[in-house]
Amino acid sequence: MEPVEVFAGAWYLRALRDDDRLSDVGALARFDIADPADYVRDANRGWADESRFVWAVCVPTTGETVALIGVVPTGDDTADLVGVARDGHAEALSDAAGPVARFAEGALGLTTDELAETRP
Repeated sequence: MEPVEVFAGAWYLRALRDDDRLSDVGALARFDIADPADYVRDANRGWADESRFVWAVCVPTTGETVALIGVVPTGDDTADLVGVARDGHAEALSDAAGPVARFAEGALGLTTDELAETRP
């Protein structure tokens, strides 16, 4: 599956990127990710093989990544809804949870539980 962009109220959700136009590598370092470039590659492989769907939760006006949220299929038409926010940005993660859960159900046919605060 190709990555899908989602609007969540005041927040813009997009796939993680590391290319000549946009890179999330610097922002991912703020989430204590040891190898941010590898994390981006893994997240994109997850979209491609439909094993994990990860979004950067961004400020629409600046593109700044303030949270990460993901859907991780667990089998039997269920999935974990997981995410983390940078300090001071819990609202971004909270606002993204509903639209992402609806995407999981409507587009993927997966039911999610409540958001678990852990890195996707």
